[in-house]
Amino acid sequence: MAELCDLPRLSEQTLADLPATVATPAYRLEDMRIGIVHIGVGAFHRAHQAVYIDDLLAAHPEWAICGVSLHSTEVRDALRPQQGLYTLQLLGEQSGLRVIGAMRELLCARDESAAVLARLADPDVRLVTLTITEKGYCLAGQDLDTAHPDIVHDLAHPESPRSAIGYVTLGLRRRLQLGLAPYSVLSCDNLADNGGRLRGAVLQYARRIDPALANWIEAHVTFPCSMVDSITPATDDALREHVANELRCRDAWPVQRETYAQWVIEDRFCNQRPPFQLAGATLSDDIAGYDRAKLRLLNGAHSTLAYLGSLLNVETVADAMQESLLAGFVERLMRDAIAPAIPLPDHLDAPTYIDAILARFRNPAIRHRLAQIAWDGSQKLPVRLLSTIAEALAADKPIGDLCLAVAAWMQFVRRQARNGVALVDPLADLLATVGLACTGDAVGDVNAFLQLDTVFAAPLSRDARFIRALQAAYAALADGTPASVSRTLIAAMRPVT
Repeated sequence: MAELCDLPRLSEQTLADLPATVATPAYRLEDMRIGIVHIGVGAFHRAHQAVYIDDLLAAHPEWAICGVSLHSTEVRDALRPQQGLYTLQLLGEQSGLRVIGAMRELLCARDESAAVLARLADPDVRLVTLTITEKGYCLAGQDLDTAHPDIVHDLAHPESPRSAIGYVTLGLRRRLQLGLAPYSVLSCDNLADNGGRLRGAVLQYARRIDPALANWIEAHVTFPCSMVDSITPATDDALREHVANELRCRDAWPVQRETYAQWVIEDRFCNQRPPFQLAGATLSDDIAGYDRAKLRLLNGAHSTLAYLGSLLNVETVADAMQESLLAGFVERLMRDAIAPAIPLPDHLDAPTYIDAILARFRNPAIRHRLAQIAWDGSQKLPVRLLSTIAEALAADKPIGDLCLAVAAWMQFVRRQARNGVALVDPLADLLATVGLACTGDAVGDVNAFLQLDTVFAAPLSRDARFIRALQAAYAALADGTPASVSRTLIAAMRPVT
């Protein structure tokens, strides 16, 4: 890395000298105008939403982004000397590099609060977007956490906020005072009903500081929901070195992601919006339906791969997809067991979506470890698999394959406990106790797991059809060894005569 330090920095001046193999902005940077303020300038935003916007700027230069970090100066200090430019590496069988120019301004609210508020009050800004993770919304359940230290501070000092809620609300207050139209506020975090929960938090906060402002927000400001999806591995020195070698200049903070990306947006804006659909985003009124499809088809299949693959001693998702029996079983699970059992959005083509998921799973450039996907199984199984089982039972559809995925989790817990390997799970201690008590008897072991009310809730946990199918799947996996799992998958894939 020492010789790389001697290379010039990625900047507007070095763009023209980049190799032809590196894609560069299809517009003049000086022609761009900021129309979006984004709060939370992490790697995911820069690899995902900013790329969609970058695709639009040549034809729609009025939608460039001002990126705001609330507390950390790292992204600003890394990218401001590069005039906001950074490199995206797309990870696939044929990876490629692209320079993104959508971030035309970078600010840190901690020491540039006045500049952030001025940008929020800019009439050209018509959209505020956020990727601040769930904890950034300062929620307690469905409501604003008024005991959160940042909210306590902001309620006492609303003109000098610390939280995203405080900044969004103060920006709207400034616009009301100036007689300007409000901006729409779009959450891009993986949070159920993200727009509704953000709206609720802002209104609860606004009512505390200015009831008239709250009434104006309630009447005039929209908070669309959205759903985002793309695997974005963390930036590391290997990526920085690869980018420097390819560009022959240094990029302080490149990002990387898989080639697949999905962005579904509720088309409910109060003050214009970018033509997202021209960049490949989906506009839909059924964000919950897309969330459900992702959770059940993608995440349900991921968990199935994680537990069956771990029992087969496979390390990554891509490795698991090289196991033909396992790959075939997971594909059949999605096509024949999950998709027919759940309501899907009107415009989502299930076969095409499943094809895309399988291609993502096979991507050799993404090393998604099964051990990590296996974390927090007690929280994930109810929404990823058990809900689908309940809906399949209600529709009188078969549940055997779905129960095999659940039984694999039980066998995984049993194996980890027996081998003294700690689980990463909120119920780790309780699961270890259950796992150690397992004797291999399907009836007794399954019944012990079904006592975990936070995982297996009634009425599903008392449904005789579910219990029988789960016991049969658990018994089929026998001792959970690779040989037993392989025999079970062979039997599961055998055509019914």
